[in-house]
Amino acid sequence: MEKARQIALPITGMTCANCVATVERNLKKLNGVQEAVVNLSSERAAVSFDPSVLQLDEIIGRVQRAGYDVARGELDLLVKRIGDDSDARRLEKSLKGLDGVLEIKVNLTTEQVRVTYIPTLVSVADIRRAVSSAGFEAQELGGDTEDAEAKARQAEINQKARLLIIGLLFTIPLFSISMGRDLGLIPEEIGHAPWMNWILLALATPVQFYVGWDYYTGAFKSLRAGSANMDVLVAMGSTAAYLYSLPIVFGWLHGHVYLETAAVIITLIRLGKFLEARAKGRTSEAIKKLMSLRAKTARVTRDGVELEVPVEEVQIGDIITVRPGEKIPVDGIVIEGRTTIDESMLTGESLPVDKKTGDQVIGATMNRLGMIRFEANRIGKQTALAQIIRLVEEAQGSKASIQQLTDKVSSIFVPVVIGIAALTFLYWFFLAAAPMHGMDTFTRALINTVAVLVIACPCAMGLATPTAIMVGTGKGAENGLLFRSSEALEQAGRIKTIVLDKTGTITRGQPTITDIVLHQFKGTENELLRLAASVEKGSEHPLAEALLAEAGNRELSLSDPAAFQAIAGNGVQAEINNQLIRIGTIRWMKELGLPVSEIESQVATLQSQAKTVMIMAIEDQLSGLFAVADTLKEGSKEAVKQLHDLGIEVIMLTGDNQKTADAIAELVGIDKALAEVLPGGKSEEIKKLQEQTGRVIAMVGDGVNDAPALAQANVGMAIGTGTDVAIAAAPVTLMSANLITVPMAIRLSRGTLKTIKQNLFWAFIYNIILIPVAAAGLLNPMLAAGAMAFSSVFVVTNSLRLKNLKIHAQ
Repeated sequence: MEKARQIALPITGMTCANCVATVERNLKKLNGVQEAVVNLSSERAAVSFDPSVLQLDEIIGRVQRAGYDVARGELDLLVKRIGDDSDARRLEKSLKGLDGVLEIKVNLTTEQVRVTYIPTLVSVADIRRAVSSAGFEAQELGGDTEDAEAKARQAEINQKARLLIIGLLFTIPLFSISMGRDLGLIPEEIGHAPWMNWILLALATPVQFYVGWDYYTGAFKSLRAGSANMDVLVAMGSTAAYLYSLPIVFGWLHGHVYLETAAVIITLIRLGKFLEARAKGRTSEAIKKLMSLRAKTARVTRDGVELEVPVEEVQIGDIITVRPGEKIPVDGIVIEGRTTIDESMLTGESLPVDKKTGDQVIGATMNRLGMIRFEANRIGKQTALAQIIRLVEEAQGSKASIQQLTDKVSSIFVPVVIGIAALTFLYWFFLAAAPMHGMDTFTRALINTVAVLVIACPCAMGLATPTAIMVGTGKGAENGLLFRSSEALEQAGRIKTIVLDKTGTITRGQPTITDIVLHQFKGTENELLRLAASVEKGSEHPLAEALLAEAGNRELSLSDPAAFQAIAGNGVQAEINNQLIRIGTIRWMKELGLPVSEIESQVATLQSQAKTVMIMAIEDQLSGLFAVADTLKEGSKEAVKQLHDLGIEVIMLTGDNQKTADAIAELVGIDKALAEVLPGGKSEEIKKLQEQTGRVIAMVGDGVNDAPALAQANVGMAIGTGTDVAIAAAPVTLMSANLITVPMAIRLSRGTLKTIKQNLFWAFIYNIILIPVAAAGLLNPMLAAGAMAFSSVFVVTNSLRLKNLKIHAQ
C-alpha cells in the first residue's frame, strides 16, 4: 500500500455542526479514506487517504454529492513561447502533474492559460514554477491571485449580503403592513380588504423561494445524504407558516395569514448567518497577517548582475542582497555584512537580533541597520514562515477532545428537535385547553410547532470549540507560540507540573571555564588546560566547548587525540603523546577506583557555587579539576516565578551532579532538581512523575536531544527552535529562546479553555431552556428566529474576545 496522502480541502456551504457530520460521514464512506476531520470554523476538511485506491476528483465529487462544494481558485496567465498544439499539450501535462490543479484551458491564439486549482493544495508560485520548468515564461493577468481561498470565502459572504438585502427590501414592508393591520394603525376597510392579503403574498413569495431557496436545496441534499441539518428546520418552519396562509389568501378559509412570520424567519436567519460569516472571517486574521508578512520581491545576483525578481522565482543557492529597512525574502545564511534584524513577527521577541557572517536569517523578518548578502537555503514551502503557517492551519483544522460531546449531540440534535416539534403539535392540537388570542386549535398548534423548529440552533454548538481554537492558535502564532494541534492547546491549560531541561533552557548552554585547580600535576595551569582541550577536540559536548574556547582564548597549541572515546553520562578519554587521559564526573573516577576522597572537599565547594566540575586523570592519577559555570538565560528566574503564580510545580532535569543542580535550582527558585540523569533516562524520569503524581506533566527542552522526554510528557514544549519548527518533536513549539514564553503559552491555553466552556455552556443552555419555552407556546416564531440567528453570532464574537486576552504577566 502506498503511503497515505494528507490533504486539506476548503469546503463551502456548511452552516452547522450537522453539516460537518454529513461531510465527515460521506468522506469516510469512500474506499481508501483512512481519516476525515471537518472543522466548521476554518471550513476545511482534513482527509487522509490511499492515493493508489482513491483520486482527488472522487473526493471532491463525494463532497458535492453530499450537498457542499470545494473552494477553487482561478489563475489567468499570459504564457509566452507557446508555438503550437504540442506545446500546449506539454504545458498541460506539466501543470496536471501538480497536486490540486483541477482544470487547464489553453488558448493558442491569445497565449492565455486559465488554471483552476484548489488553493490549499497548490499555490500560484507552484503553478508559475511548473510553467517555467516546462520551458515557458508566465505573466499573471488580473493582479494578485495568491489568496484564492479568501476570495472564494468573500464571494460567499457577498452572496449572503445580497440575499439579505433582497430579504430586507421585501420583509420590512411586509412586516410593517402586517403589524400595522394587527395593531389597528391601518384603517379596517383597507387592512382587511381581500386584496391586502394578495399584496402580502406578493411580498412574501420572493423571500420564501428566492432568498430562502438555499434552505430548500440544503435540506434536500442533507436528507438525501441520510441526515438532517439546520436547513431542514428552517425550511420546515417557514414553509409551514407560508403554506398555512395560502388557503386564507385564496379565500378558501377564513383566518389570519402568517406570511410575515415565514418571511421574518428567513430574513432574520439570513442576517444572523451574514454576521456570523463576517465574524468567522475575523477568526483567521492571524493567518492572514502571517501571510501578509511575506516579501513580494528579492534582489538576486545572477551572472554578476543584480536583478529584482518575484520571491517565488528565488532558487536555493541564490545570493540575495538586503538593504536596511527591507524584508528578508527567504531563509538563508549570511555570507557578507553585519546587521540587526527584527524577528518579533515570528518569535514575539521585541529586541532586534544581531546577525553576522554564518548566521541564519529568516524570511519575512525585517532588516534594520546594515546591508547584508546571504545565500538562500530554504524557499517556498520550506521557509520557516511557510512551516509556521502550515502548523497553525493544521492546529486550527484539528479537533479538541472537548468537542467530542458536541459532535455526539449534534449528530442527533435535528431529528430530536423534529420529534419535539411533532409532539408539540400533537399536544396543542389534541390535548391543550381551549383556543386563545383568537386562534383556533390548529393555528395555535402550528405556530408553537414553528417556534420549536426555528428556535433550535445546532450552529452555536458546532462553532463553540473550533472558533475559540482558531483565535487561540492564531494569537499564539502572533506571539511565537505554535500549537501543533487543538489537543495540545487544550492540554497545556491543565498542566500541574513542568519539568525544565537545564542546559539551553534555563541556562544559555554556553558554559565557560571559571576555575582550574592543579592536583599532583607537575606542569603549569596552561599545560593542564592544553592536554584537556586536546582530548576534547573529538567531543561536541557543551563542556568540551568550554575547554576548547578557554584554550583558544589563551592561544594554546593543541595536539590531535588518538583512540578517542566518549562514555555517555560519564566523560571522555583519549591518548595524548601515548598517555591515557580521562576527563569526566567524580562518579566515574570513583568507579575507576581513583582516590577521589583527596579532592571531594574542593569539588563540593565549587558545586555549592552552581558550578559543574570535571575531573582530569592522567594514567590513572588524579591531575586536576576544571570548574565550569553556565550563565542563566535572561527571563529564567522571572519565568519560574510566573509559573509558581499560576499554581504550577517546577522541576529541573539535568545530567549535573546533585549539589550543582541544587545550587542552580535555588538560584532560579525551582521546587526540585532531578540530577545526574543520563540523556537516555530523561523520558523515564517523566514517566515516573506521571505514575507517581497522576498529574498532567509538561516537559520543556530544546527539541532535539530531549525528543524522547518531550514525546513522553503529556505536553512537550520545544523552546527556541528558531527555523527548525517542522522537526521539533514537541506538540508545542516556542519560537523564542526565552523561558518566559512557557507561562505565556499556559495563560493562552487556559484562556482558550475558559472561552470554549463559556461557548458550550451558552450553546447548550440556550437550547435546553428555549426549546421547552417554545414548546410551551410562550415564544413567537419571529422572536425565536431572531434568538436562533444571534446565538451563533454570540458564540463567534465571544471567541473573538480571545484576541484581547492578556498572556503577558501583569
